[in-house]
Amino acid sequence: MRRTNRTRGGIIAFAMFALCLMPVIANAQSTDRAKALAQKLMCICGCNQILGSCNHVGCKYSHDMLAELDQHIARGESDDLVLQDFVQEYGSKVLAEPPSSGFNWAAWIVPVVAPLIAAFFVWEVARRWRGRATMSAAGGPQVPDDMLARVQHDSSKDFDV
Repeated sequence: MRRTNRTRGGIIAFAMFALCLMPVIANAQSTDRAKALAQKLMCICGCNQILGSCNHVGCKYSHDMLAELDQHIARGESDDLVLQDFVQEYGSKVLAEPPSSGFNWAAWIVPVVAPLIAAFFVWEVARRWRGRATMSAAGGPQVPDDMLARVQHDSSKDFDV
């Protein structure tokens, strides 16, 4: 009988704990601000997906990170402070878009500049090839004029009927 009471007590304690956690789970990502911040963060489970869109079944990282995000928002912290805290905890790989400073400028500039440079080189090569396509005289030995006239005369006789 004593074990039954312990089991019941354990079940009741677990149920109370679950009921206390229900508002936290139910309110996860309920605000627009939380959803917007979750779109600026990456899940660190290795799926390379946005935190708010991580769809791995049983991904403990995304659930923990979303709960942490909700806690920051509940405390009333600013967006920059929340993002800074995530970067300090998980590193800069947690940011969905690289910060626009230092070497990371390449991530912003290269997708725009590289196609422009490639288009310029294609245009320049096509322009140079088109310039080389002029007609030039065929090489070889020179044919004397009297022989050329005789061949033209003989060929015109063959076609006169």
